[in-house]
Amino acid sequence: MKNLIQSVLILIPVLLSTTGAEEVIYAQLGDTVSFKPPVDPQSKIYYLYWYFGNLELAWRNTFGATGFNKDNWNNTLSLSDDTLIIKNFQHFGTFVCKLIKGRDTVVGSRIYKVLKLNVNMNPPNPVLLDESLSLTCSVESPKKPQIHWLNPQKEKLKSNQGRLTLSATGQHNGQWTCVVTDDGRESKAEVSVMVIYLLPPPSRTQYTSKSSPLTIPCSYPSHIPWEKIKSKGIQQVHWDFLPGSTLNSGDPQRLYSLSLEEKPTWEADQDRGLNPVQNTMKGNLSLTRKQGNEEDGGDYTCTLKFKNGVTLSRTVHVNVLQIISSAGTDLISGQQVNLSCSIGRPLPSELRVKWFPPTRSSQPSLLSDHHPAHLAIPEVGTGDGGKWRCELWQNNTRLTSAVITLKIEPKTTVWMLVIICSVTAIVALLLILALVLCRRRQKMRHLRHRLCQCKNPKPKGFYRT
Repeated sequence: MKNLIQSVLILIPVLLSTTGAEEVIYAQLGDTVSFKPPVDPQSKIYYLYWYFGNLELAWRNTFGATGFNKDNWNNTLSLSDDTLIIKNFQHFGTFVCKLIKGRDTVVGSRIYKVLKLNVNMNPPNPVLLDESLSLTCSVESPKKPQIHWLNPQKEKLKSNQGRLTLSATGQHNGQWTCVVTDDGRESKAEVSVMVIYLLPPPSRTQYTSKSSPLTIPCSYPSHIPWEKIKSKGIQQVHWDFLPGSTLNSGDPQRLYSLSLEEKPTWEADQDRGLNPVQNTMKGNLSLTRKQGNEEDGGDYTCTLKFKNGVTLSRTVHVNVLQIISSAGTDLISGQQVNLSCSIGRPLPSELRVKWFPPTRSSQPSLLSDHHPAHLAIPEVGTGDGGKWRCELWQNNTRLTSAVITLKIEPKTTVWMLVIICSVTAIVALLLILALVLCRRRQKMRHLRHRLCQCKNPKPKGFYRT
């Protein structure tokens, strides 16, 4: 008796799954839809048939051989472990699966009613940042199932009978999912949304130096084709530069403009040594330089303008880190010098510096644990000559570094040069004086010799002629 009750309990779910209960499925045009057969432990010993209305679609015999209706289905049908799979779904209506014993004894069946699920977006892809975007999800059903949306971050959003209206942002870029819930079963449909916007840079402030590379970032999502951006009526793409701080009231300088031909190319308006990257059609509009320059500091603005008046822009502020020596770079041992690691203004509280003197330097004790931005060295030694490096840090992130090379001559060498130069000058003067005296003496001898050449000298006096 007990075994009989257990057999009945086991048989109940099997009977329930083979009584022909109708299951509703919601699908989109072009979806891949799967239909599972009735649950039966002995299904492999039965014939299996799949129908669309009265049209036979697929079958499987007791030996495992299969067959398909190829008319009007374009080879979209397949069976996987008796599950019917239809690719590029185009036919809505009722699908039936039957397990048949012998010739005509139905031992199990399952019915699927497929209803059309419509998902639309207006305007069509792509949409511009802040443009009004409407997503609509509807079903062709007499019922009113529950409908909600999942955004690309998989967050559930309430909708008005499947209609969702929002102002497009960068967070809306990606795959949206409409979820239809009917009798506890969920059906999903997806739509991809492309939002044209400029990606936020890693930081709105960039740091560089004469010994570090410089990249000024500007990009749009790389999965959006350039042709899609052109289809939105783009008119201008350009870079502008405003020297100095953001408080500078001068007019910005145009650096580059992008030609909007079939293959876009950058045209230089002003040469500052910055070069655009070569991946424009893949979303990268950045400017680069192998090494920074003291005059790179200021605001750089990347701008995209469209016909409907929408303007997308990003501004990046660039600070240049420098090491300044109060006494220059050519020093004498024992000389006092002040070194400053600066961006041209006091460092914000969240930034700090680290000094790295030459390996033979005797000054590490001046650095302490705080690494001040200004170092006062009372007396430099020959070991302090070489490269001094200053690194700029924010929390645990190294932003950039600057290098200065000090040349330091020992005192003894300087005094020796002074003495040698003095002795050389004195010797040169003595040689010149000796040469002058010698030449003067030779002239006097030559003159005396000429005065003594007369053979018959007359005595002094007056003579009558």
